[in-house]
Amino acid sequence: MTKPSEQDMALARQARLAGAVMAVAIVLWVGLQFVGGRLGWQARYAFLVDFAALAAFAWGLIVTFRIWRLKGR
Repeated sequence: MTKPSEQDMALARQARLAGAVMAVAIVLWVGLQFVGGRLGWQARYAFLVDFAALAAFAWGLIVTFRIWRLKGR
């Protein structure tokens, strides 16, 4: 078995980072929605949390797509 190249290792690190960001985003999003509902936060704070989660997911999707494109070369 051959040792993975430096590019493969870098892509694997990026993939792990993207996965971790998306996992943390979903946990925080669900948690903050629950807390906000219990504490009676205004709707604008719920939208702020939603937009932050969407930004994290968009970033993860872009990074994942970039990794997929680079892996196909």
